[in-house]
Amino acid sequence: MIEQPSFFRRLLERVFPKTPNFFALLVEQCEQVAHTTGLLVEFMESGDPATGELIRQDEHAADHIKIRNLHALNEAFSTPIDREDLYRAIINLDEIVNYCKSTVSEMNVLCVAPDKHCLEMAMHIKLGTDALVLGFTKLAREPAAAEADADAGRKAERKVEKAYRRAIAELFQGDDYINMFKRREIYRHLSNAADRMANCANTLHDIVVKIT
Repeated sequence: MIEQPSFFRRLLERVFPKTPNFFALLVEQCEQVAHTTGLLVEFMESGDPATGELIRQDEHAADHIKIRNLHALNEAFSTPIDREDLYRAIINLDEIVNYCKSTVSEMNVLCVAPDKHCLEMAMHIKLGTDALVLGFTKLAREPAAAEADADAGRKAERKVEKAYRRAIAELFQGDDYINMFKRREIYRHLSNAADRMANCANTLHDIVVKIT
């Protein structure tokens, strides 16, 4: 016979609901983002429309995770991490995926093929999101060790920005203005994805400072 919880315990659980495992929720969201950025690298290597479609599907999956995590945050009586930091992490992680999708979608609409600059930026974004996965995974048990991963995420963003500037300098040569403006839009989406990645790395750093 299964023992039923006491009235007092049920009352406590109703008044003070069990806190969701926000560490696990953030790790799952990070892993989803890293999966999408992995697909972005594949797309920039091949230009395969099927891979682009997988990225668009990933964006829908990422939206579901974001909504679930925000709902858990809104409903939680207490959190092991500052609420504002949790919110920032959830939103910025989702924005990385959004920019991956918008990059691929606009490349399709504008008939722009991947080039070496797109691939280089995508690879650094992937390395940065992999660092975020490692960092958020460490928060629950060894938070101090996550600081190195936050630094790795920020360094990846700086490498994207350097690649972006090189790409722009090379692009604005000659007089093919239509191509210039098309590609600049694509490069800018990738740069924006990296900006959101840096925001996540900064949030990870803030969390580490507060809980260690």
